[in-house]
Amino acid sequence: MTDTDGAPSAYAESPAPRHSPAEAAILASGLAVAPREMPALVRRVERRLPADAEAVRAALIETRRRAWIARLNDLANRTGRVWVRRAEVETAAGTITELEPEDDTLLAALGDAVARRLRGLGPTAEAALDAIAAELVETGSGSLSADRHAMLAREVAAAFGLQGEAELAFLDSVAAIESRRRRDLREAETATRAKRREEVQRLRAWERSLVEFRALSNLLGATEKEILRWIGAGLIPVARRIPTRNKGQEKWEFDPKEITALRPQVPAWREQEAPDLRSRPASPAVAKPTRAGNAAVARVAALDRYAGHFATARALNRRITLVTGPTNSGKSHTALDRLARSESGMALAPLRLLAHEFREALATRGVLASLSTGEERLPVPGSRHLAATVEMCPFHNPVDVALIDEAQMLGDRDRGAAWTAAIMGAPAREVFVLGAPECATLVRRIARLCDDDMEEVKLQRKNPLVAASKPVALGDLRAGDALVAFSRRDVLDLRAELVKRGRRVAVVYGALSPEVRRAEAARFRNGDADVLVATDAIGMGLNLPIRRVVFSTLRKFDGESRRELNTQEVKQIGGRAGRFGQHEEGVVAVLAGGGSPDFVKMMLNAVPETPEDLRPQVQPDADIVAAVAAEIGSDSLFGVLARIKRAVLRADDPNYRLADLTQAMAVASAIDGVPGLSLLDRWTYALCPVDERDNGVSRLARWAVEHGAGRPVPPPMAGRLPAPERAAREELERAEKVHKRLVAWRWLSLRFELAYPARAEAEAETIRLDRWIEDVLRQQRRSKLVM
Repeated sequence: MTDTDGAPSAYAESPAPRHSPAEAAILASGLAVAPREMPALVRRVERRLPADAEAVRAALIETRRRAWIARLNDLANRTGRVWVRRAEVETAAGTITELEPEDDTLLAALGDAVARRLRGLGPTAEAALDAIAAELVETGSGSLSADRHAMLAREVAAAFGLQGEAELAFLDSVAAIESRRRRDLREAETATRAKRREEVQRLRAWERSLVEFRALSNLLGATEKEILRWIGAGLIPVARRIPTRNKGQEKWEFDPKEITALRPQVPAWREQEAPDLRSRPASPAVAKPTRAGNAAVARVAALDRYAGHFATARALNRRITLVTGPTNSGKSHTALDRLARSESGMALAPLRLLAHEFREALATRGVLASLSTGEERLPVPGSRHLAATVEMCPFHNPVDVALIDEAQMLGDRDRGAAWTAAIMGAPAREVFVLGAPECATLVRRIARLCDDDMEEVKLQRKNPLVAASKPVALGDLRAGDALVAFSRRDVLDLRAELVKRGRRVAVVYGALSPEVRRAEAARFRNGDADVLVATDAIGMGLNLPIRRVVFSTLRKFDGESRRELNTQEVKQIGGRAGRFGQHEEGVVAVLAGGGSPDFVKMMLNAVPETPEDLRPQVQPDADIVAAVAAEIGSDSLFGVLARIKRAVLRADDPNYRLADLTQAMAVASAIDGVPGLSLLDRWTYALCPVDERDNGVSRLARWAVEHGAGRPVPPPMAGRLPAPERAAREELERAEKVHKRLVAWRWLSLRFELAYPARAEAEAETIRLDRWIEDVLRQQRRSKLVM
């Protein structure tokens, strides 16, 4: 429009808006689209151009799927269906074809997805219900209320097509079983709490009965100087030592019953004292280990004379050969050769994986050996050789030669006591102890306590190990490199980044089973993977052709705090670089941004660190637990362990220190009241390897209740697994957790065969999980796992 003189009019119409091809297709489809949906819909339609109305409709459904997932999650939560997984919600949302589905439509789709999983959890409705209920407890969702358990039972019945009388019979049966289980668990928990209260009251009453030092003169009829000498000589037990504000000083308390019982011995003590001892000034310094706490308990436990527990070993004329050296120095080669030449012997390893490797190493030398680990036995008829994990050391069968590997584990907070027992108690005439140089001081001390002769052999690394001068960028990793992180999450994140960059990656971390670790190591060894991403799990075993070890960080969380790596860790892990015969040297580096190369160099060149505490760790065994229980007149495992912790070893005992009993006492606190289990049955449960972060103690308690009630304990099952290429990280983690629960179940099944009878089923599930996890880790394309 123009004015009369031809100029453009101020009221001219604006030109029609111009649309992109995608916007034009959306408008042409006639579908109602909310403004907030438009940007995402446009992007999806652009990928479908040229797009007709059906293509736009499909893109709109895909756009709205996220909102449907949120609605489904909300509906599941509001109805209390805590067993619904996110994967099932996503599957259900993916089946919706309506543009504006009602809640009933969404719930029906979700019901179909959940039903498919329920049918995959077991061959029968009963088995599926047990599996899903156990899974909810084990994953931290907690036990279902009675109402929710009934709701789940109805959903399981529907999934298996039960109707009419069959459905009613199923619901009545499972309700009765669940009611009984709840009653048994409730009664066990009540009895456990009562036992613990009783033991705590017993301990407190004993502590209140204690008297101070000044009361001893009247109780013994002796002077204070005499009493101090006799305390120093270990003749008078100090029941409790309480630190005072004055540094280095203690307040001593004594059990009056024990002191009164010693009075008849006073004349003999005076007769036996040498004249020079009488003239010596009184001193609280000990001449030999004193027994803290109840003297009778300490006497029967005798942990301050721990070496004497191993009668078979003490009856032999043992000789210990300590072989120390860094990684890749050939420590095990000579010992394995000597073991293979012997008529009988054993090789003790820190891991089930390494026990298998020892067995294979002996086989290559022409010796068939049996295998014994916590969860498996492979006996070889007629064989007089054994490959085993350290905890499975047989203490009563004499052999010619024993090999004990990774002796630096003596200092490990959780497992160090097992190495003490193995080195002290291995019933062999020749004992080869292998380890890093840091273990030498502790092994020497153990040899002295056992009165065994000892020879030391110090080996050097077979090829050089050098620190890289510069950090390594992630993009500069090359074939043959191992990238080390210190958590499963970091390993998978680094793997994801490398896969995105087109690298073929193998992974090794602690949550993987030995079988999967070996498979991943084989992929790296055979060249099917360029780079290995691993935790410090590669520090022991798994001989790999690693050219360069690259630390992603030089700090780690050790269970208590985040700290810098120590010398032994850098050498142990970094030493995996430069396998002799395959590389001229090993290189140790740090990832860019992960720390200083100078720190790595300093750690590699540092002298071996002396352990802070030079006393070997010790812990009670079944015989000690039984003896202490008899002495204190208690059937409470918690009470026995509490008394051992208080009464057996002084904190400053010169020779030994008590191992951490925290987890054993936690298990005892959970199962002490379970009827049908003896004290030593409960002690066996306390030794079972469980992960407390995965509700391991509460799971053991549930299993113990079933065991005590005479009902078979079914093995944990993973149920239906997605195709490996579609597995999300949370599904991989869930499978790894089930695998670890199976380890605990199989451990118990070897000790309680009647209570854990489905061993073949458990082994089949273990093998299935191993294969699935390995298939997931083999996926080298961008998938849910790497997102």
